[in-house]
Amino acid sequence: MKIKKIDHFVITTKNLEKSIAFYKDLLGMKHVENKGRHAFIFGNQKINIHLKKGEFQPAALHVEYGSQDYCLIVKEEIELVKEEIEKKEYPIIEDIVKRHGSQGEIKSLYIRDPDGNLVELSNYCN
Repeated sequence: MKIKKIDHFVITTKNLEKSIAFYKDLLGMKHVENKGRHAFIFGNQKINIHLKKGEFQPAALHVEYGSQDYCLIVKEEIELVKEEIEKKEYPIIEDIVKRHGSQGEIKSLYIRDPDGNLVELSNYCN
C-alpha cells in the first residue's frame, strides 16, 4: 500500500462561531454546512469540524479540544501572510522560522485557533 495524500482531518471545537471566524475570515477557507455537519475547504482538502467530542463514530479514542498540531502550506510569501495576520491583530505564537516540511525546507510562523490547536503556516524556500 502507498498513501497518496491527505483528504481531510477532524477538529472538535467548543465554539463554532469562533472557528468560522478563524478558518474562514482569518485563513480564507470556504465554510460549508451540510445537514448539520460543518467543514472548511481549501484547495483539494478539508477540515471537518465536530461540535462535541466523539460526535460522529468512529472517532479518535481520546478526543480533546486543542490537541491538534498541523501545518498548512500558504500560496503567498510567508512575510505577506505575517503582515496580513498582524493587520487583523491576531496573535502570532512564534515568528518566522525555518523548518523541514515533507518536500524540503519551509519558512513557518505559528498561530493558535480558538480551541488552542497549533496551526503552522508555511511556504517552501524554493
